[in-house]
Amino acid sequence: MRSMRGDDREPDSMFSYVSPEQRIPRDHPLRAIRALVDDVLRDMSREFDRLYAAIGRPSIPPERLLRAQLLQIFYTIRSERLLMEQLDYNLLFRWFVGLPMDEPVWAPTVFTKNRDRLLNQQIARSFFRRVVERAQGLMSDEHFTVDGTLIEAWASQKSFQRKDGGTDGDGSNFRGQERKNDTHASTTDPDARLYRKSSRAESRLAYLGHLLIENRHGLIADAMATHADGHAERDAGVLMLHAQWKRAPWRRRTVGGDKAYDVREFVDVTRELGATPHITQNLARPGGGLMSARRGIRVTR
Repeated sequence: MRSMRGDDREPDSMFSYVSPEQRIPRDHPLRAIRALVDDVLRDMSREFDRLYAAIGRPSIPPERLLRAQLLQIFYTIRSERLLMEQLDYNLLFRWFVGLPMDEPVWAPTVFTKNRDRLLNQQIARSFFRRVVERAQGLMSDEHFTVDGTLIEAWASQKSFQRKDGGTDGDGSNFRGQERKNDTHASTTDPDARLYRKSSRAESRLAYLGHLLIENRHGLIADAMATHADGHAERDAGVLMLHAQWKRAPWRRRTVGGDKAYDVREFVDVTRELGATPHITQNLARPGGGLMSARRGIRVTR
């Protein structure tokens, strides 16, 4: 009698006639993203050409660098080393980046150096701007919301050492030590700052990310990253609103914000830019909320 048990013998075939394109499901979300990204990257081809010399050893294609960085963001991969590990065996990742099955992945240090050269602020903003342009038909140009979020740095607390060369011990216990951005800096990520979002939150080495979101579909109209400090949210909000104002100075707009934006300077500049602020009152701050109400600004509780 023949058994219906499957065969568990180790495969010994060396070749496969099934392409990665056939392996990826037709309804996988990365398919639509890949099509959009490829369209944007084709438009940026001349910008990429200007970044590279005419002679020398070819580098990692910038298109593959950007696709790999998108994967790192989408899947929250915390380091380039882990990203390269995933690219080595993850068929979905190889397909999205454009790596053939038999092509070796890049060394993490090589990838990092090429990324630092390519992903400067100009290229990153050019990529983002082209994506926003393709979504204009879905976006409001009148009603916006500003917000900020904490982006934790990829640096440990142990790396936060004294700038004068002194020592705080082996870094295993910080109790009773005064650690400030004026006197300390991270040895692995000098741009990171020790910051906490509220008085009850833990201080972390971090950056701040800032978004300007249109209110029709909740799409991101502009984005910035800054050092983490107490004024960065409002300063970045003003800069992003100013960019919108330059595109159409005559258009009236509304902008919403949480209680972190209930500050006289932000409200005044927002009104000068032709926008009506809808700001949550910060009643815990002395003068907060009352200042907004006295100036006839719409507020929410």
